[in-house]
Amino acid sequence: MLNPLHDPVTYAVPFFFICILAELYVVWKDNEETYELKDSVASISMGVGSAIINLGMKALAFAAFTFLYQFAPQILKNLFAYTNWYAWVLLFFADDFTFYWHHRLSHEVRILWAAHVNHHSSVKYNLSTALRQSWAELLYKYIWWLWLPLIGFHPLMILTMISISLIYQFWIHTETIDKLPKPIEAVFNTPSHHRVHHASDVKYLDRNHGGILIIWDKLFGTFQAEEERPTYGITVNIKTYNPLKIATHEFAAIFNDLKNAKSLKDVWGYLFQPPGWSADGKHSTAEALRKKVNP
Repeated sequence: MLNPLHDPVTYAVPFFFICILAELYVVWKDNEETYELKDSVASISMGVGSAIINLGMKALAFAAFTFLYQFAPQILKNLFAYTNWYAWVLLFFADDFTFYWHHRLSHEVRILWAAHVNHHSSVKYNLSTALRQSWAELLYKYIWWLWLPLIGFHPLMILTMISISLIYQFWIHTETIDKLPKPIEAVFNTPSHHRVHHASDVKYLDRNHGGILIIWDKLFGTFQAEEERPTYGITVNIKTYNPLKIATHEFAAIFNDLKNAKSLKDVWGYLFQPPGWSADGKHSTAEALRKKVNP
């Protein structure tokens, strides 16, 4: 099981860079402009910063999980013990379900989107983009998983499963893998599904939030199959390779909107309504943009 000081993601880093080099070779051979040096350096810089921040936040998460775990009924602790194979299966689904809602709300609540948006800010889509991880999101991310130690899952099991999910999601950030066989596409999050998630096309906005499984999107109405080739990035691209600006640009935009807020309702809207909400009613949220395209 995971030692708090030995995150599986750390051991996966060499694998990440081997895959990036392999993808670079493939796209170079096919004369595709999938990579841009400055963009990839920015993404990797974000990944390094995220890894450093996560050292402290994962330690805090472990402490919080451990504190809550003591209140779980002993019968559930025994049931979900790490020695029981079925406990890992149940945890797999519980973790993926939790990730779905954490990820979905990170797109639908603006203050959360401000923390998450940097992962979507590249107009390129390749394996280095997977490393463009958030810094601010780590400050609250583990709150979503606090219910799991309370129902008897051991803190180390939870952190292990979170890491497994993150490692899985690396390989789906690529255009070099086409659609997979239908049974796989039906159940799992794949490169095809995740390309949709990273698109700025109106029909693709806020779709396919799943981690390892795509079933949650199909159950809760956020699934969209890949059709035409996606346009990557965000609806208003930031055109910068500066990691500090990548990490903070949406927080700055929120601050500017709050300065012009005329009521507490406006303040609430700019913080907690979906990205694109406006006090003047001229919304550019994902749903508003969809209605303009399909009135």
